[in-house]
Amino acid sequence: MKTIAIIPARYASTRFPGKPLALLGGKPVIQRVYEKVAPHVDMAVVATDDNRIYDAVTGFNGRVVMTSANHKSGTDRVKEAYDKVVEALGMEYDVVINVQGDEPFIDPRQIQAVKDCFMDAATEIATLVKPFHAEDGLEALLNPNSPKVVVGKGGQALYFSRSVIPYLRGIPQEDWLSRHTFFKHIGLYAYTPKALARITSMAQTPLELAESLEQLRWLENGIRIVVRQVDIETVGIDTPEDLQRAEEFLTEIKRKKGSL
Repeated sequence: MKTIAIIPARYASTRFPGKPLALLGGKPVIQRVYEKVAPHVDMAVVATDDNRIYDAVTGFNGRVVMTSANHKSGTDRVKEAYDKVVEALGMEYDVVINVQGDEPFIDPRQIQAVKDCFMDAATEIATLVKPFHAEDGLEALLNPNSPKVVVGKGGQALYFSRSVIPYLRGIPQEDWLSRHTFFKHIGLYAYTPKALARITSMAQTPLELAESLEQLRWLENGIRIVVRQVDIETVGIDTPEDLQRAEEFLTEIKRKKGSL
């Protein structure tokens, strides 16, 4: 099974402009993501719309593709980048993995988990979830920037929402985390090239527009999304405050490895 990881990276972020080039432990965030991913796939490529990011990636000898600045989603950017790689190399891949460019602590076990979903030939799209734990606190569960997922018995996503789902009727909200296992969505996706082409040709749907979650478009169109559960904590970077938290996380990792 040949796998390619494509890492969409935009310079223009509303909450943190220039985020991919922000330094984390002396390296740009995008370099840390790339170096985490590349050893675990057959090819890793950054997909960007900005010359500064392009130059930074070539500067650390990474592979990078320039894409349109007009894409509405990272998935659309991934599709364009994949098509350009296939055209340039004259070869297809079995699985395309969409790795967020602001996840410098992505774990190899997460990459393997999403790859494993495609051992079943029926899998078209796969993603990951992580259980919320009581120690995470109610605030983490209620955070609308942390989408929740309801998972069916067959390991498929039933729904994604920024609201807490399911609602536990008759149970005080402060007791929810101790009475039910809620799942947090980890924004790591993988697709077959055929599925990627299909979902990027679809028009936006009412649920997608309501929640601002593009995976709802796929569900509304009847596509099955396979879900694999992991329990690995990472630190994503959405804001400058997150970058500071990531610096502290990196320092702790180095301390545990005895490199400080």
